[in-house]
Amino acid sequence: MDKRSGKTLEEAPKCIKSGDAAMVNMEPSKPMVVEAFTDYPPLGRFAVRDMKQTVAVGVIKSVEKKEPGAGSKVTKSAVKAAKK
Repeated sequence: MDKRSGKTLEEAPKCIKSGDAAMVNMEPSKPMVVEAFTDYPPLGRFAVRDMKQTVAVGVIKSVEKKEPGAGSKVTKSAVKAAKK
C-alpha cells in the first residue's frame, strides 16, 4: 500500500518489510479490549512485539465483535456489564 495515497500496490504480499504500510486482518487468540481508532483513539492503537522487540505498530480501522459462544469464558464483570 502506498503510504501517501493509500492505493494498493500489491495484493497479498508474502512479507512486509521495514517502512512498508499494509492493511492487515488480525484475529487475537484471546479476548482483548479494543475499539476502532475513529470511535475511541486510546483503544484504537496497537503494537506487535516478538522476542521483546516491537515489530509492528498501527491503528485499528474496524472491529468485528463476536457474541460469546459455547466453550468461551465470560468474566463476572462482563456479565454484570451486560445486565446494565
